[in-house]
Amino acid sequence: MLEPYLGYATPEGLVLRGRFLSALKRAAPRPDQSRWTNLRQMVRLFLTDEVAGVPVNARGVSAVSDDEGYVRLEVPRHPGDRGWARVVIARDAGQSGVPVEETRVGLRALVPRPDARLGVISDIDDTILHTGAWRPVRMLWTSLTGNVLTRRVHPDAAAFLRGLWEKGRNPVYYVSSSPWNLHDFLGRLFRRAGLPEGPMMLRDFGIAEGRIVSESHGAHKGKAIDALLAANPRLPFVLVGDTGQHDAEIYRAAARRHPGRMRGVALRTPGYGTDAADEVHIRALREDGIPVHVGRTFSGALEALGETG
Repeated sequence: MLEPYLGYATPEGLVLRGRFLSALKRAAPRPDQSRWTNLRQMVRLFLTDEVAGVPVNARGVSAVSDDEGYVRLEVPRHPGDRGWARVVIARDAGQSGVPVEETRVGLRALVPRPDARLGVISDIDDTILHTGAWRPVRMLWTSLTGNVLTRRVHPDAAAFLRGLWEKGRNPVYYVSSSPWNLHDFLGRLFRRAGLPEGPMMLRDFGIAEGRIVSESHGAHKGKAIDALLAANPRLPFVLVGDTGQHDAEIYRAAARRHPGRMRGVALRTPGYGTDAADEVHIRALREDGIPVHVGRTFSGALEALGETG
């Protein structure tokens, strides 16, 4: 079965993404169920049986799922691709030429509106979702013992992102070090909280030589920001994050790589607030002429960034 992920548009095409698994494990949580039930349901999301080597085709482009089951296609854009463009992908015939069992799944990719003024890239943990990422043990407990109905989204973050989104005028993207296993979970949680729907750039935790292999948090987030700016070359961006996982440093480095592309930066200060290193990067952003909002909440962030209409 193909687990669909939300894709995004580039000037030339649509990036479609998904993951082939032997089964899709979906729970129907209740708000009153125990933390241990939540834990069992969350653990099931990580006990996946990936399917490698599945050939697929869409709009004349072919791809094969990799060792972790992931498949990615960049297909040509059509004139009718607007908003959430839907592209049907089909299983290719086997190597012997004998057709395989027919499987057709629609994958969606976000095409920004022609009148978009800016793009938004937002972190998730502690920026939007109460997690406690600056305390690893607490973060793990919070993440694994909640469910879609009990995890807490910061209402100020939802209001701030909706303000930047402008009822769909501006594209919103989410970048996180959370694993791809949580894509559906986060999507359902965001819909419940009224957050703008947007493609997610999550992280792959693969297994190699008996150990978990993954990019660092900073490398993953920086690469995702670079890809999204390249996909939207005409748009300036607002970067939204928090100071719990060095977002000030990551965003300052991104602004240095892409001069003139940052419309503003907004940072929540969870936990212990900013440290000396954060202050250095925040000051450098401001010295480069980039408005920066820093605070315990995003209240007043639209005004601070000059995005009040």
